[in-house]
Amino acid sequence: MRYIILVSHGTFAPGLHNAIGMMLGKREDIRSTSLKDGMDTETYKEHVAELIADIGTEDEILLLADIIGGSPLTNALNVLTEKGLLDRTIAIGGMNFPMVMTAAFVDEDAPLAEAVEEIMGEAKEQIKRFDLGNDTDDEI
Repeated sequence: MRYIILVSHGTFAPGLHNAIGMMLGKREDIRSTSLKDGMDTETYKEHVAELIADIGTEDEILLLADIIGGSPLTNALNVLTEKGLLDRTIAIGGMNFPMVMTAAFVDEDAPLAEAVEEIMGEAKEQIKRFDLGNDTDDEI
């Protein structure tokens, strides 16, 4: 099985997880946790360990994080390493809603690296300016 794990500072990952749940319903393959203000790294790592406790070495993980190099991502990677899951994991920073939605719909039979290219492409494609135009009478 392929799992989508969301990690972040503050409540971003759980909030994004909640928003995804509004669109897709509850899915066991999408999980989240966050490093909250004032939380020590050991407590955070315990939360990550609980989150992935039932994931086995035959499973794949898409680890999506708010930023590359941040404590939520690096500590999650440490937990995955300790559990022997790092070699079946791909981590991506700059997580956004389109990225997670695409990850949720990507073909699970597609190779993980191919899935990541699709996920990142869609996430980048959805970042654009919304042109409000010059006519203030138009409805949005």
